[in-house]
Amino acid sequence: MPNEGASRENESLPDGLDMADKAAFQVIVLGPSGGPREDAVTGLLVRSTSSQWSMGSVVAVDAGTLLGGIIRTLEQYIAKSEDGKAIMKGGPFIGLELPHMTAQANAAYIFREVIGAVLITHPHLDHLSGLAINTPLVEAGSGPKTVAALPSVISAIKNHMFNDVIWPNLSDEDGGAGLITYQRLVEGGNPRFGRGEARGYVRACEGLLARCLSISHGRCRQKYHPETGRHHRVGSSVFTGDSLMVPSRAISVDHTESGVYSPIRSPALGVGKDTSFASVESSAFFLRDHNTGSEIIVFGDIEPDSVSLEPRNKHVWEVAAPKVASGCLRAIFIECSYNDDVDDSSLYGHLCPRHLIAELKVLAAKVVDVQNPGHSLKRKREDERISSREPTSGVSPKTTRPQAYVPSKFSKRDDTPSQRSGRSGTGSRVNSTDYSGEIPELVHDEATPSLPDPVDVGDDRSYGGDSLMQSEVLWADSERPPLTGVSVYIIHIKETLSDGPPPGDRILQELRAHGEAAHLGCEFFVPRRGEGIWI
Repeated sequence: MPNEGASRENESLPDGLDMADKAAFQVIVLGPSGGPREDAVTGLLVRSTSSQWSMGSVVAVDAGTLLGGIIRTLEQYIAKSEDGKAIMKGGPFIGLELPHMTAQANAAYIFREVIGAVLITHPHLDHLSGLAINTPLVEAGSGPKTVAALPSVISAIKNHMFNDVIWPNLSDEDGGAGLITYQRLVEGGNPRFGRGEARGYVRACEGLLARCLSISHGRCRQKYHPETGRHHRVGSSVFTGDSLMVPSRAISVDHTESGVYSPIRSPALGVGKDTSFASVESSAFFLRDHNTGSEIIVFGDIEPDSVSLEPRNKHVWEVAAPKVASGCLRAIFIECSYNDDVDDSSLYGHLCPRHLIAELKVLAAKVVDVQNPGHSLKRKREDERISSREPTSGVSPKTTRPQAYVPSKFSKRDDTPSQRSGRSGTGSRVNSTDYSGEIPELVHDEATPSLPDPVDVGDDRSYGGDSLMQSEVLWADSERPPLTGVSVYIIHIKETLSDGPPPGDRILQELRAHGEAAHLGCEFFVPRRGEGIWI
């Protein structure tokens, strides 16, 4: 995580308001990390700039960090005016009228009245714990807080957290206190709502619409059953295994670290389906500004399709591609938990730079298809031709790992803040340390691990195979790369809590190097805790 005590740029009121006038979204990063610190785990606030901080004008996406993050951010910028009232002198909450004097009281007001709903991508504690601890505050508000998620996520929250065992039942179901109300979202969007480009979207808060798509986050032995509304152990009487398969107990003897969530067993790698595991369901939220039609995507924890039991990312990119091509999709918030030193068997349902770039290349190829319909038809025929082939034996469990580019001391990257802010379609950042400026040269010594060597791969078709390579050739010669104008914000970085550079430094360097080599055109940023981002 960047140094939070460093000087910040563009915090003045005039600059902030000018950016707000040009932006469709403001995203406040309450928690950008994936642990192990409990005070900075995943939590974002998102609002439409057209809503002007009205009641119910903000949606929280995940709530590992929520009220605590708001208090911490307010404390840095709250001041007393000449007439004795509290005002915001800067920071991401600039423009918000404060009804109270202290940061704590104003944070409680924001949580009760300004945040209209909480969207939960998946029910792991680092995305949910703040909601549980904070919910009793709702009692003094004007009504229940909406918690919106896929049915499997609501099921986990209801049965395993707000259940009068782990935490009181504060919901309005099963005789609970009624402080929160569950909204079960239709996976892929509800086609009965919305018109045109907004079809399938539902209201998230004042000025924002949302559409939720399912993605995979590793694997476990608990599977959601829609008829019972509960999670059951795979291999139980609810999910009876194939009688011809070896019983799960007989194959669940691998207690090594690599035996948990091990993607080596993935059918995508040609090994066959392991019926003792099920996919962990996570979510990607498309958030749409009702006023401008602009959109962003916020991902929960996500694994690459190449190692997943149930590859689902491809569908998200298919939905996103036309939006990128038309220029309405401005930013993607997505995890990249580890650097490229991690092996596939140790991803545990997460991404690293080589896999994130591979996923973005799939998106880029689909954008090229949208922009070149004739090429799309050619790709479809090629995919059909590839799918009819016999699988190649000896497929490697690794995906392509490009050699990272290390800037020499004689080279200079053309990505200073002033140069970036003038680019069309990229998100401008306010009150932030310039974490995304020129990256220093890595020194290959004991303190800084060397970048990974290229890894040979087999015929991995999880990312599109030969047809994807054809698309890469098509966009490599283009003056405008396919993802130009898209800003990619990296969240859920796993902190090492050790001396030396923050893990985000290494991850950002690898992403930029791989992205440049792939000629994608998008820009990568690692936001810090308490940062406000105008998009």
